[in-house]
Amino acid sequence: MKLEDNDGGSGLPAKKKLMSKKGATLHLYDPADIAEHTPCTVIHNFLPPEDANDLLRELMAEAKSFDRNVTFKLFDNVVASPHTSSFYVESYDEIQAQKTDYLYNGAKLSDVRRITPQLVKVKPRVAKVVNEEIQTRIRTRYPGGEKLPFQSPKPWTPNSAFVNCYDGPQENVGWHSDQLTYLGPRAVIGSISLGVAREFRVRRIIPKDGGGNNTAEDADAEGQISIHLPHNSLLVMHAEMQEEWKHSIAPAQSIDPHPVAGNKRINITYRDYRAKMHPRYTPKCDCEVPCVLRVVQKKRENHGKYFWMCHGGNVPGKDSCSFFQWAHFDDDGNPIWTHTSRKPKA
Repeated sequence: MKLEDNDGGSGLPAKKKLMSKKGATLHLYDPADIAEHTPCTVIHNFLPPEDANDLLRELMAEAKSFDRNVTFKLFDNVVASPHTSSFYVESYDEIQAQKTDYLYNGAKLSDVRRITPQLVKVKPRVAKVVNEEIQTRIRTRYPGGEKLPFQSPKPWTPNSAFVNCYDGPQENVGWHSDQLTYLGPRAVIGSISLGVAREFRVRRIIPKDGGGNNTAEDADAEGQISIHLPHNSLLVMHAEMQEEWKHSIAPAQSIDPHPVAGNKRINITYRDYRAKMHPRYTPKCDCEVPCVLRVVQKKRENHGKYFWMCHGGNVPGKDSCSFFQWAHFDDDGNPIWTHTSRKPKA
């Protein structure tokens, strides 16, 4: 199913001209500028100071045992995750389900934990503020003041969270879009930053005519935008983010130590896992494992269409099968299952 094209394919009203040079990085600090020029909003001093520090201390203790031995394939090379992380859910039943039913980069998670007391404490505030920001975004930025096609009209309900730890200036995460497989299309993510301030960079994905891959020149055609995320800030990645932009945490030349965290940054990304996107419902590839949901981002032909494919090839020592199937959703992002067992070709 295809995203609605509006004003150059973004589905958004025209923006004020952004004064950035090709290939350059534009640094934004003001939340008003961030909301105007990116698919994000930022709220500084999000939690009461003591709550933020309590959460930071709790998660720094947790991070001592985070999994660092996460490897995956990137362009046929086996690489290790450049930071540590763990995944948090609300019950022991969900821990078991995450370890047995769900796949990430083609493999199952080994480090899944029960949500901590401080994560429980701040979650209602995260849900309240993110839902307020979603409605503000719809009212002020989206065509006709209406939600985007395939965006869920239901309240955003955080029921899981990845917690990442970046220890020192060189730990990072490269350019990527977050996996939509269990979130569905037009997903919203709420992200709290604690400890050392780091740069969160975003860049728009520019589709090309023809079948070629994007070059570095294409990727930098509109430049990169750097959003500076200090301690105790909330970043909301809105419904246009994952389909149309990529984001990263860049290595830093230097950092200013935090009085509690030292050189560490803790990041919590709250997510709304949708029951209708449980892997029991999603297509299985020829490897007999649940598929990953992706969206056409780089090719102008079929730009914005969702599809299911095998992601076993992301696992070291395994190859992907050739399974491919277009994905279909109603206007509210609910899946329309076709359950065809073989793959039509794109």
